Amino acid sequence: MISSVRSKPTLLVRPLIALSSRTTLLHSSPVAQVARRQLTINASAASAVASQRLSSPYRTQVRFYADYVVKVPHMADSISEGSLKQWNKKVGDFVALDEEIATIETDKVDVAVNSPKSGTILELYAKEDETVAVGADLFKLELGDAPAGGAEPKKETSKKKEETPKKEAPKKQAETKKEEPKKEEPKKFSAPAPPKPAPSSSSASSDSASRPVAFSREERSVKMNRMRQTIAKRLKQSQENAASLTTFNEVDMSNLMNLRSTYKDAVLKKHNVKLGFMSAFVKASCYALKELPAVNARIEGDSIVYNDYVDVSVAVATPKGLVTPVIRNAESMSFVEVEKSIAQYGAKARGGQIAIEDLSGGTFTISNGGVFGSMMGTPIINMPQSAILGMHAIKERPVAINGKVEIRPMMYIALTYDHRIIDGREATTFLVKLKEVIEDPARLLLDV
Repeated sequence: MISSVRSKPTLLVRPLIALSSRTTLLHSSPVAQVARRQLTINASAASAVASQRLSSPYRTQVRFYADYVVKVPHMADSISEGSLKQWNKKVGDFVALDEEIATIETDKVDVAVNSPKSGTILELYAKEDETVAVGADLFKLELGDAPAGGAEPKKETSKKKEETPKKEAPKKQAETKKEEPKKEEPKKFSAPAPPKPAPSSSSASSDSASRPVAFSREERSVKMNRMRQTIAKRLKQSQENAASLTTFNEVDMSNLMNLRSTYKDAVLKKHNVKLGFMSAFVKASCYALKELPAVNARIEGDSIVYNDYVDVSVAVATPKGLVTPVIRNAESMSFVEVEKSIAQYGAKARGGQIAIEDLSGGTFTISNGGVFGSMMGTPIINMPQSAILGMHAIKERPVAINGKVEIRPMMYIALTYDHRIIDGREATTFLVKLKEVIEDPARLLLDV
């Protein structure tokens, strides 16, 4: 019977099949016993080999999590690349889902790159200040959960080790003071006092070294950021392509200032926003643009595109350059809603959190150089728009009112327009309409 079992290797190689199949072999008890015995031998041998592999220090590690390559995200339709401004993480750091990893500086704003998955950074494919294209590999992740909290006790023990010598130090100092009190006292009296000015002089020298000194005949080369480069290109493009022309007018701000002083406290109390002059100029521009649609149009090829809505781009100065967030459908907004939108965009621009979507589009631009004290200037058209309104500082000047000279708060306003689609008559009429409603704000409510 033993020779018959050895003559059939299939029973030894595939015992599971032999045991599971319903054949006549199951009825012969000696063969079944031999097969079961061989199965247990094979299972014990397999478990022994597995335990030996796990206990061996030379065993190969098996990675249970897959690697994931994160690419440069899509930022905007008109942006194909950017400069890697800063890495917030390094190789070996664990990152959670949606955690900010890097910042990419684009032509318009800084875009934060968040991790699409959680894991550990294995490799960074770009260095800071390098140009990265949309869709290119940015960094590699080893997907997985956060590591076990084994690193925290080490930090605590290290802190304790650092704290213990600090506690022992004063004890040693106290012992030395007790042992040698007489030697320390004359040193205190004989020690000169002027060691204090030394750090102040060094700090002053470091401050003077870090700050540029006026008229020092030194030169510093600072690379232009991408936003400033884009602004320079677009301004030059505007001067080369548009037939720019500027017309001026002046506005008596007396009634608008009285309106503001009367209701600014009530508006602040009810709506929690300050009432300024920009909302009035935005609404007055919408009123004038409704009467003169060519000023709200743009050129596309051989066609003129007229917009039945008004998206006002408001110029906001930032440390990196001038940005123009868009107040969409300003024609249907109230004074308070415009002021809230401007306040939100201003806060986002100062904090560097303004998004590309906030800057895209726009049919008409308003630039308020008066906040910086500008008396008069000619703004440059924000392409592909066809006109831009420039506001200036309010100054008291003598003006003729009903045949008498009076001192009134006056503002110069300027409209730079593309003469290819806007004639001088339309540009001048636009400023006249704007002047009428600013000097008499009730006309905006009555639409007359």
